[in-house]
Amino acid sequence: MLIYRFLTGEDDSAFCHKVTKALSEGWQLHGSPTYAFDAVTKKMRCGQAVTRVARDQPYDPEKKLIDF
Repeated sequence: MLIYRFLTGEDDSAFCHKVTKALSEGWQLHGSPTYAFDAVTKKMRCGQAVTRVARDQPYDPEKKLIDF
């Protein structure tokens, strides 16, 4: 089963650390990152999709994606 997550955050080092942590846990980048201006907070926001293969596990919507 292929698991999908979309990581988002403010354009700062914390977002980069979030993506780096996901990569260190076996997630792989999926597609290009996104970058947009949040007019409410007046800050730039980033997004990056990541995927990971979870073998021999059925999908369970009650389970956290990180636990697959």
